[in-house]
Amino acid sequence: MKTSIKTELANHIIDKINDGIINDTNRDDWHYYCFNEDYYIVYHSNAIKWLDKHSIDTFESIDIVKEYELDHFGEFTTDINPERIVNMLAYIYGEELLSELDAETIEDLEEKLNNL
Repeated sequence: MKTSIKTELANHIIDKINDGIINDTNRDDWHYYCFNEDYYIVYHSNAIKWLDKHSIDTFESIDIVKEYELDHFGEFTTDINPERIVNMLAYIYGEELLSELDAETIEDLEEKLNNL
C-alpha cells in the first residue's frame, strides 16, 4: 500500500474515532464501520481523481480487487467502474491497515495511527 493511501485511510479512521463511530465496544466491527458501512468515494469522477492522486493505474487497481476477491470469495464480482473499484480498494487497504496496526483499544489504535 502506498504511503499516501495509508495516510489518507489513517485520517479517515481517526475521523471515525472522533465522530464516535468506532470505539472499544465495537472493536470487532471497526473495519466494517470505517470501510463497508458507507461508500468511501462517491461518483465516478471522484474515484478517477482518487486513482490519479495516488498514482494507481486503472488496470492495476482492477487486478488488485480481482485477486483479493478470488482469494477471499472464490469469484470476482465487483462491477468494473471507477467508483466500485476504488471503494473496494479502500475496503482492502483499510483491512490491511487495521490488521497491521493490531490495536486492542481505541486509544491504542489512535496512538498507532498518529505515529504512522
